[in-house]
Amino acid sequence: MSKSIAVIDYGMGNLRSVSKAIEHVAEADDRVLVTDDPELILSADRVVFPGQGAARDCMAAISDHHLNRAVLDAAHSKPFLGICMGLQVLMEFSDENGGTDLLGLFPGKVRHFPDGVDAHGQRMKIPHMGWNRVSQLHPHPLWDGIEQGSRFYFVHSYYVDPAENDLTAGTTDYSANFASVIARDNLFATQFHPEKSADAGLRLLRNFINWNI
Repeated sequence: MSKSIAVIDYGMGNLRSVSKAIEHVAEADDRVLVTDDPELILSADRVVFPGQGAARDCMAAISDHHLNRAVLDAAHSKPFLGICMGLQVLMEFSDENGGTDLLGLFPGKVRHFPDGVDAHGQRMKIPHMGWNRVSQLHPHPLWDGIEQGSRFYFVHSYYVDPAENDLTAGTTDYSANFASVIARDNLFATQFHPEKSADAGLRLLRNFINWNI
């Protein structure tokens, strides 16, 4: 059966690379829609919420496109994949930009990485940029076929700190051990960019397209 996948367009994020990666792993009769239309988002079978940039700009763009309600409704009702800022805005509050209120779907904050040093005593660079391992905390359909400790591509200076421990589905070490993946019910969200993460990222996207909740 063909599926429709809506990629939310609120004016931020590398939408082309996300949509092209999804098209690459989708079936020939699946439809990938890049849209800011709330009705199309809510009528799609699956929703992808990508993003990049600063928290305040992201929240302003979501509001300007009148997408707050559509994002929250989709996150409650259908397979939903958040990517990078599409993960962070699901929390309540970000320390970025002097403090920014977020969508508040889950209790928790977004925090700046603390100063740290690597195994050689060198100061760790912020933003956290490049390939890093993700430890899977429990089985999930989106982990199917992806080896424990697989490497994914990250670009971020802030990380999510969920108030509910069971929300975290994957962790990564960089200056601190942080939640790099959250999952609950029909929602899965990653701090890394699966569309930039080679075979493991494409497998995760394929798993999302085939995910039956």
